[in-house]
Amino acid sequence: MNIFGIGLPEMAVILVLALLIFGPKKLPEIGRSLGKAIRGFQQASSEFENEFKREAQQLEQAVKNPTPVKSAEVTANKAENNG
Repeated sequence: MNIFGIGLPEMAVILVLALLIFGPKKLPEIGRSLGKAIRGFQQASSEFENEFKREAQQLEQAVKNPTPVKSAEVTANKAENNG
């Protein structure tokens, strides 16, 4: 088992140190808080990824199917730019 480059012996040492530092009553609360934080990060990451994919699809569609510009709009824009 290798999580973030940390093997089983290293995880055991970290857990023993955490138990000594925080005590057996505080350790489950810290674990729950850490779990909630990781879950929130995963949800935010997932939302960001979905939004990114949605924007990429919209850009691909815009490139594949450009909306035609009416000639009257082009003429009006040219007149405005020439002042």
